[in-house]
Amino acid sequence: MTYVQLYIPLEISREVVCLLGNLGNLMIRDLNRELTAFQRAYVNQIRKFDDAERSIQFMQEVVNKHSEKTWKYFLHTDDEGNAIQHPNVAQLVSTMHTHSHDFVHEAVEDIKGFESRVRQMDVSLSNLRLRLNCLIEHRHVIFECSRFLEGNPNIFGRVRSQNLDADEFRLTEEDELSETLSETLSFDDDIDNEGGYEQQTGMPSSNENFSRLVQGFHDKFMIAGSIRRDKVEILNRILWRLLRGNLFFQHFQINEPFVEDDEKVEKDSFVVFTHGDTLMRKVKRVVDSLNGRIFSFNDRSHDTLNALNDKISDLQQIILTTEQTLHTELVFVGDQLPTWKAIVKREKFIYATLNLLKQESQGLIAEAWIPSLELIGVTNALKDYSDGIGSEYSTVVSVIHTNKRPPTYHKTNKFTQAFQSIVDAYGIATYKEINAGLAAIVTFPFMFAIMFGDLGHGFILLLMGIYLWINEKKFEAMKRDETFDMAFTGRFVIVLMGLFSMYTGLIYNDIFSRSMSLFPSGWKWPSTFKKGDSIEAKQVGVYALGLDSIWHGTDNNLIFTNSYKMKLSILMGFIHMTYSFMFSYINYRNRKSVVDIIGNFIPGLIFMQSIFGYLSWAIIYKWSKDWVKDGKPAPGLLNMLINMFLSPGKVDEQLYRGQAFVQVVLVLAALICVPWLLLYKPLMLRRQHKPASRIALPPDHQTQMNLFEQSDQPQDEMIITDFGNEEEHEEFNFGDVMIHQVIHTIEFCLNCISHTASYLRLWALSLAHAQLSTVLWSMTIANSFSSANSGSPIAVAKVVFLFGMWFVLTVCILVFMEGTSAMLHSLRLQWVEAMSKFFEGDGYAYEPFSFKNIAD
Repeated sequence: MTYVQLYIPLEISREVVCLLGNLGNLMIRDLNRELTAFQRAYVNQIRKFDDAERSIQFMQEVVNKHSEKTWKYFLHTDDEGNAIQHPNVAQLVSTMHTHSHDFVHEAVEDIKGFESRVRQMDVSLSNLRLRLNCLIEHRHVIFECSRFLEGNPNIFGRVRSQNLDADEFRLTEEDELSETLSETLSFDDDIDNEGGYEQQTGMPSSNENFSRLVQGFHDKFMIAGSIRRDKVEILNRILWRLLRGNLFFQHFQINEPFVEDDEKVEKDSFVVFTHGDTLMRKVKRVVDSLNGRIFSFNDRSHDTLNALNDKISDLQQIILTTEQTLHTELVFVGDQLPTWKAIVKREKFIYATLNLLKQESQGLIAEAWIPSLELIGVTNALKDYSDGIGSEYSTVVSVIHTNKRPPTYHKTNKFTQAFQSIVDAYGIATYKEINAGLAAIVTFPFMFAIMFGDLGHGFILLLMGIYLWINEKKFEAMKRDETFDMAFTGRFVIVLMGLFSMYTGLIYNDIFSRSMSLFPSGWKWPSTFKKGDSIEAKQVGVYALGLDSIWHGTDNNLIFTNSYKMKLSILMGFIHMTYSFMFSYINYRNRKSVVDIIGNFIPGLIFMQSIFGYLSWAIIYKWSKDWVKDGKPAPGLLNMLINMFLSPGKVDEQLYRGQAFVQVVLVLAALICVPWLLLYKPLMLRRQHKPASRIALPPDHQTQMNLFEQSDQPQDEMIITDFGNEEEHEEFNFGDVMIHQVIHTIEFCLNCISHTASYLRLWALSLAHAQLSTVLWSMTIANSFSSANSGSPIAVAKVVFLFGMWFVLTVCILVFMEGTSAMLHSLRLQWVEAMSKFFEGDGYAYEPFSFKNIAD
């Protein structure tokens, strides 16, 4: 990585930053960390685009709200009938060229203009529909109430006789509902229950005088309106208790649903008969509190209905015209929204980046990290742009020598990106540390395959990965959720896991828990035997590849495969950890740290090989020797390793000649390595340390300068050497170094034991996978083979059903669930057991300023 400084003239600052975003290879640092977000130079521009973004969001919501009616106006398939995938914001930005400031300003003005018109028409349409609903409700109420009054001409006599017995509805002390309602609705006066009917209502009690109250009863004694159907009973109960029975309530169902707040609701019309202004006010307040509506009603109901019908007809025509105008506007807006989103997001990104630059009198100063190999391309691109607009506006690029820690950059493609993501999820490698992602391409899927070894299951996994691989363009264009995106991003990992699983399944001779006789067996069963005797096979050769198929189904199959896979796990763990530990030597040599090579790598390697390297050699030696021919029992390696430390020089079961002496030497070598690890590095650092601290330049700056001198930049460009950085070097402290080394020594020695044992998960999960596959086979499809020989339709149907059941359970349980478990264990082995041997992970990721990073 190279640290560069750019001087950008103010006149072309936006265009240059836009060009850098298109190039996408500069990681620009924030030079205004002391300023808040509101103190930055371009905060007003960002606010303007924030407002434009909110306008776009509002128009998107309106487009989505009316999508059912405007869907037919959009093109959804191409000429071949394939669904059209609209590009996302990141794709649109990546295809955009640098637009002028005037173009962007016009686009923002267009966004504001369309947003204003769309908002006005949408609000008008909502108000018109609300008014239409109100008129239709009014019409239903008048119609139902008129029909009710015509069918009940003596309704007022019933109301009067009902109200005569008002003492029956007097409140009791336990009736808390009416008191709560009176306090909540804040009524001014109550009914005096002690008085008679005349005192309560002011109405005469004689039948002769009641007839004169019929005139104008609509305004004085009756309230008509509408309310949601689920609140009708609530309204009735509240009014009954609040008015103490001095009312007559009737409701009628409205068959036509109404749309309120984008939700269909069912309503009822109601009519309430009561007397007196006080009670009428109370009824209206209760109806209002329940979000009901009250409509005027008079004797001329027929004329009112005709007038309402005329208004409804006119309003429906206005709504239709407004809706068509809005939909026409939304068709154009929906087509322009992706472009507007891309422009706004890109401009916000540009001005947010400009806020990172330091302002000078006539220009802006930017400091950034860039890969050394891409420095020439950036300088040439900036020079070409300056030549195109005039030499008076030119961007000056200067290389800075600095002791700042560079970001870590690993160049990847779509194949290696998934493996690199696995490593980066554990930690970002230190700058110029060896990249663990390269080794993970082989080790991660292979460790998975050891646990998931089955030719059939691996083939299913391979087909899944190939399907995602073949259709990658289709899946890249679609919007993916988090789970599917993780599987799609790791499609090449899935392919390799399937291939390696097929290989290990071939070695295990296992396909859906069955064995394959690909080669002649190395064992032969006796042709004659007596009933009741145990049968033993005789070895006549060696199977060509993998496990002999004759082991499948034998009584000692589990014992044999158990021992084989357990020892194989130890061997794979030793190989994995050894080559991972070798990477630490490459890191030390790259840093030219002789102290670490002598004080950490060499004693660590000797300690690991003297114990677990010796155990791995013993496993291979034991496998390669014919113990039956020698007439000796094979010694137990676990007891040998334990006694090697508990009883040095003593061997109970001899594996080879001179075993006791070799084991004593190995134990002494392991013991010597412990103080070597503990003391050498701290003492050597203390001896080499000098009081005057030195600041060393990164070793690759000469290479960076050679690359820069090969570019087309003028030779009089200023090269700045900067030693004043925020990263200060702490003084040497022997105590801290010693504590760190003690922790490292204890951790390394213990991890050599625990990590080796951790690789036994390869054996355990492989055994569990094979046994679960066998159980699933025997409990499902194996039961159908005996009945399939009969050839009856029921037997055939049983085979088909059990095969489908077996296949579904195989995919769901053995492939998905067991595969996920094996993948997580492989991830653990990659992160902890392997990477802990060499990986530091103290770096930070290289995140360049690029429009490709813009997401929806």
